[in-house]
Amino acid sequence: MKEGYIPKEQRKRILLLTDDIRFPSGVGNIGKELVLHTAHHYNWYNLGAGINHPDKGKVLDISDDVNNIMGLNDSEVYVHPNDGYGNPMLLRQLMNEKQIDAIFLITDPRYFAWLFQIENEIRSKIPIIYLNIWDDFPAPMYNKGFYESCDALLGISKQTVLINELVLGNKANNKLIKYVPHGLNSDIFKPLDPNTPELVEFRKQATEGRDIDFILFFNSRNIRRKHISDTLLAWKYFLDRLPKKQADKCLFILHTEMVSDAGTDLKAVSDYIFGVDTKNVRFSTNKLTPVQLNLLYNIADAQILLTSNEGWGLSLTEALLTGTPIIANVTGGMQDQMRFSVDGEWFTPTADLPSNHTGAIKEHGEWAFPVYPVVRTLAGSPPTPYIWDDICKAEDATERIMKLYEMGSEERKRRGMEGYKWATSDEAGFTSKHMAQRTTEAVDFTLSNFQPREKFEFINTTEFSNETVPHKLLY
Repeated sequence: MKEGYIPKEQRKRILLLTDDIRFPSGVGNIGKELVLHTAHHYNWYNLGAGINHPDKGKVLDISDDVNNIMGLNDSEVYVHPNDGYGNPMLLRQLMNEKQIDAIFLITDPRYFAWLFQIENEIRSKIPIIYLNIWDDFPAPMYNKGFYESCDALLGISKQTVLINELVLGNKANNKLIKYVPHGLNSDIFKPLDPNTPELVEFRKQATEGRDIDFILFFNSRNIRRKHISDTLLAWKYFLDRLPKKQADKCLFILHTEMVSDAGTDLKAVSDYIFGVDTKNVRFSTNKLTPVQLNLLYNIADAQILLTSNEGWGLSLTEALLTGTPIIANVTGGMQDQMRFSVDGEWFTPTADLPSNHTGAIKEHGEWAFPVYPVVRTLAGSPPTPYIWDDICKAEDATERIMKLYEMGSEERKRRGMEGYKWATSDEAGFTSKHMAQRTTEAVDFTLSNFQPREKFEFINTTEFSNETVPHKLLY
């Protein structure tokens, strides 16, 4: 019997608002792992979002699938497919009909603006728990109403936890704010023996049978903030510094969309930089299973991600769990995965030093090859008026690639395995089991200490609060 097991009829029922947990999106995967690893403790009802959802109108009982995967016999997990994350009428219906004990949210707060507008109605009955993330500082005071509408805020990154606290101010004292970093299934994403027949055959296919000494890997969406063109440019600079014979044995594999309106035409970029007949760049555009992705990470010598805004960076987590070194821009939650430290202690941001994107701290994990931003620009849009955009130089990324290349395969593997040991340790805990344990502690605490909200409150509208940035801007 699993630790923390509760018989089905005694469990609390949690309404999960996020992507359909059967879908391979980032938040869909996180929702799935949470459900799988807590299905012995809670009953779950997933209002699963999708664009033009093909199963809209159905309610799917996936309990048997969960039982088979997790070795259970009495899970209760339903997926209610929907075109979006919900609306007030649907939410009220589910709360009444399904006897929901708590609402659990995952994704950008703007998708839940409609829910936060009726939070007083919801929280007069049940708590709202939000697994939240914010990509960067300055602390988004425009999110204050969203954060105030929740009973518990589970911050995916250390920066997010600080942001929650700074934005809420004194009101943070009335909420549970806890660090719950993303975790993935370490039974799927794991190091493999390089002589494993399946891995040997996969490498042969991925390299088209060529003799390759060094493989760089990119796995993310083709969107502008990922700076894939700069990543290709860094690869070009790297190749140009090698003798042709060595350069011919280097391969960059990009698992992403070739063309995207949210990004660019990567084929055109590659053809322009490398030529149409290049053998140094290969695109992987077909959907891959997690098992296939694990093979890709295991043949890679490094994973690279130069995103200028990144709340976490799941591809870095996947790399760490497979024992693969990471090259990453120092921004957002990617910093957590590099384990910057002061006197050996894992760096926790403060109001005086809210981010290490200035490079104030140089000590980090052996598995990490950080690229420090050279431009910090204050970007924004009407819904999100201000946020730092941390942009690094392709040339600096080239230096990190070269450093990894020159140290040799044995040293790369040793460093990668140090990352694996840390990522699966209790300190980092970037696994599904750790994430589920931390979430369970937070949800149980919230349910046990929940005080129904008053149906109304008096607000003095003559008071004016001139809120400005609650932390240093230069540090």
